Amino acid sequence: MVSYHLFRVGKRWHYRFQVNGARVQRSTRESVKHKAEVVAARAYQDAKLWSRGREPVPTLQELFMKWIAANELIVSGAHIKSMRTVARLHLYELADISVDQLTNEAIEQARLEHLKTHSRASGNHWLKSIKVVCNWAVRRNILPVVPWSVKLMKLQKRPRTTLPVSRASHWLVEVDAAAARRPGVSIAVRLMLGLGLREFETITARWEWLDWERGTYTPGQTKGREADPVPVPQWLLDYLHPLRKACGLIVTRPTGEACKAGFTRRAMFAANAACEVMGLTPHRLRGTFATLLSEQGVPIQTIRRVMRHKDPRTTMVYLEADLGSVVDAQARLSEKMGLGNAQKREVSGEKVAKGTAQTRVVTELPNSCESSAQGAHDETQAITRSSTT
Repeated sequence: MVSYHLFRVGKRWHYRFQVNGARVQRSTRESVKHKAEVVAARAYQDAKLWSRGREPVPTLQELFMKWIAANELIVSGAHIKSMRTVARLHLYELADISVDQLTNEAIEQARLEHLKTHSRASGNHWLKSIKVVCNWAVRRNILPVVPWSVKLMKLQKRPRTTLPVSRASHWLVEVDAAAARRPGVSIAVRLMLGLGLREFETITARWEWLDWERGTYTPGQTKGREADPVPVPQWLLDYLHPLRKACGLIVTRPTGEACKAGFTRRAMFAANAACEVMGLTPHRLRGTFATLLSEQGVPIQTIRRVMRHKDPRTTMVYLEADLGSVVDAQARLSEKMGLGNAQKREVSGEKVAKGTAQTRVVTELPNSCESSAQGAHDETQAITRSSTT
């Protein structure tokens, strides 16, 4: 039941309603009726809430701003930046809709608009951002429940790159060459490869967190706020020892200032091109660290601990399949199925046949030579007789 009245004054739509005996009449400042209805409906709902002493339900864009203000000093800067971008540029028709009036149809229509210029992965990220603020509104008692339920889209998984062990040394040399004037980049790359640190954890890494006697490093600023020690491999200790300091940042710019996010990418991409390792990013170095530990037989519980994951399922996402064990298993199965012996017999038969053919050619060569020599001797004798005659 609509409890407000819309009417036009010139080109603009106005609304009128009455709450608790008080009459309210204002302009919607809209010239399109369906947009004016949204403004009028929200004004009517807000007026009813104010009359009951409750705070009005915010629009989706206002809810984003409230979430950012409440979490700006709690979550990462990258997360805040992402939420600001969604709130400012990518809410489309949802921006001015009261969050309690959101529907599946409205969310899906806005997502279709987003997908016109963005990938499906971006569409899922967009939807997760809206879910974050709506769930937060429920916890803050702004909403009783989330009024919509839209599922994420299924995505085609892509092959993920890990740094091959055989190319690791050459790859690091290429990183050093690309970052000759920025030694902090070389240090950060080795911290990511040897300790599985995230890039931002290398930016905040400090010398006092490195225990030289025990050979461990304890990150003091992490994503999950953990402070678990990680064993430092000997090759990394040897690399860091000449640079050792009592305190301060381990990775810095040439000016001594802290590095900014993404500072390792240029050198890494140059090394990728030189070593023909495509798609290796700073975070895939972390995946390489986890995968190599798994291939060496380290249990997933231990990998989860050094990766600082709260859920083992998160650790499983980082691990790539050990294809070497699959190759060994395939070889054993081939032997049991008799296919391995058959292949050996086929190869041996080819070698025997080839050897026989070669022997036949070798034994025929002397006979051919003898025939050629006898023919030349007969021809010489004939020429001699004719000259004498």
